[in-house]
Formats: sequence, structure tokens, C-alpha cells
Amino acid sequence: MDGAKRTRIKVCGITSSRDAEKAVSAGADAIGLVFYPDSPRGLTAEEAATICAELPPLVSAVGVFVDPSAEAVTDVLAHCPLDVLQFHGAQTPAFCSGFGRRYLRAVRMGPETELAPLVVAHGPHRLLLDAHVPGQPGGTGRTFAWGAIPGELAGRFVLAGGLTPQNVAEAVRAARPFAVDVSSGVEDRPGEKSADRIAAFMEGVRDGDDG
Repeated sequence: MDGAKRTRIKVCGITSSRDAEKAVSAGADAIGLVFYPDSPRGLTAEEAATICAELPPLVSAVGVFVDPSAEAVTDVLAHCPLDVLQFHGAQTPAFCSGFGRRYLRAVRMGPETELAPLVVAHGPHRLLLDAHVPGQPGGTGRTFAWGAIPGELAGRFVLAGGLTPQNVAEAVRAARPFAVDVSSGVEDRPGEKSADRIAAFMEGVRDGDDG
């Protein structure tokens, strides 16, 4: 495998330092911390700060927000040293870039999704492509048609949506993302990660890279 083609891996929905350690030990490049009260994986800024304090220096902490106010994001950042912000909603580039952090803009990939304007507005490397399920902002555990992703985005976006140890190799080979994002696919139950499933997911990603 060419090192330049290594697909990066984010394990999202981390709710404890123990689960963060499972992800880090398996080789995750980033963990996701959810700041959305309606999620079973939701955290307070103080809880997330405790997890961040134990991360090694080269593992990124990604804060996940759903339709937040600027004040809500600023309040989290005052307590928790996030490296990247991930937004689910209709946030503009100006909003997303207004906090002095790198960001990801989630896109729900449905039949009516117009991806091209978002690529122009945000840049492909800032897009996280997820499944569209009406009424759910993300974390649906469902896949979408990877063939709907334009080929010119290969190697430049983050792929999410229903990824598991069983399907991630196929997803990597089909979509060729820069990174993949997994949450429920490596859990024993909502909010509790499985070390064995994370390890199997990592192996699946590498199989996809080699395919």
C-alpha cells in the first residue's frame, strides 16, 4: 500500500476516555465528540474536555454540532480544545470558518441533494458525505449510494453513513474518500464502543486501501 493513499479514520460518538483509548490504540486519526443533547452520544463541554485532555498530541478532536448558534460553539470552545468543528445543518462557509478552527460541513446525500454548489462554497476537503434520513441530522446507521459521489472528489472528502467492519472495504474501494467516519458501526450499544469492532473496522479500511 502506498502511504499517500492511506484512508484516514475518525471514530465518532466517543463518550468516555476509555472508548477514546480504544480508538487511539487501534490507530484512529481522529475522534468525534457530539454536542447535541438529543443524541445518545451527546456530551457536555466539560465531559468532552476531560476526554480531550487524555488524547495524544497527533490525534485530532472533532466537535460535532447540529444547527448550533455561534454562542453555543463559542461556549464549547471556551472549555474544550477542539481541533476541528463538524457542522450538521445549513451553515454557510462564513459561519463554519468563523471560529478559528478547521471545519467539516456534513451533507445529507439524498435524491434531491445538489452537491456541486456545496463543493464550490466549502471546498471538497471540507465536506462530510452522510446518508439522508428525513428528520435525522446524522448518525443514522444507514448507507447511501456511493456511486452518486462524483469521481473528481476522490481522495478529497470524508465518507460517513452506515459504515461497518463488514462494508467499509467495499466503501473505500468504491468511493475513494480521504477519510471515513464511523460511529454506530463499531458499537456494542449506543454510546459504547467495541475494541474488537474498531479493530475489525481498521482492518477493513486497510483492505479497501489495498484493493
